[in-house]
Amino acid sequence: MPTDTDEHWSAAAHRHLKTAGVRQVGYVPDAGLSQLIERCREDNAIEAVMCATEEEAVGLAAGAWLGGQKAAVLMQSSGVGNTINAIASLTSSAKFPLFVIVTMRGQWGEGNPWQVPMGQAVAPTLQAVGVKTYAAETAEDVGAKIEAGLRMAFSSEQAIAVLVGQRVIGSKVWVVDAAAAEETGQ
Repeated sequence: MPTDTDEHWSAAAHRHLKTAGVRQVGYVPDAGLSQLIERCREDNAIEAVMCATEEEAVGLAAGAWLGGQKAAVLMQSSGVGNTINAIASLTSSAKFPLFVIVTMRGQWGEGNPWQVPMGQAVAPTLQAVGVKTYAAETAEDVGAKIEAGLRMAFSSEQAIAVLVGQRVIGSKVWVVDAAAAEETGQ
């Protein structure tokens, strides 16, 4: 069996989701999550549900738990702000477990300035509504953090988010079309 250190981080993430008994995954499409989403979509044991918003994915996870299934939510850091009311009201009031994998933007090497504010605010924002966060800053960290987060979420009925750092998923660079830049004087 492959180890968490000799494969793409999404393989370890998928393996740990399966081992934990996750049967539903709600996600909003994101390039940083694309390999994990594809692994979940190809897995007949997991129902991968594309959601219109990140908040909808949180609702899906709550419904799965009420229906007797474990679920996970996959999102990019820029979508975390869309979930705060749902997370705060459902996890604290209804006391259901929540497990989220967040691919981070606005960190190391970020080339898009509009990603920086939310990227820097993700952990404190989630923590402010009672979500425990684990930062995975290297590919080797991802599997262990996801495994521990899943165990804690479903054994202790906690809200847990694993924040997969930009060093793991890769930084993105804003590329300006040279011809367009010349026309606009940039």
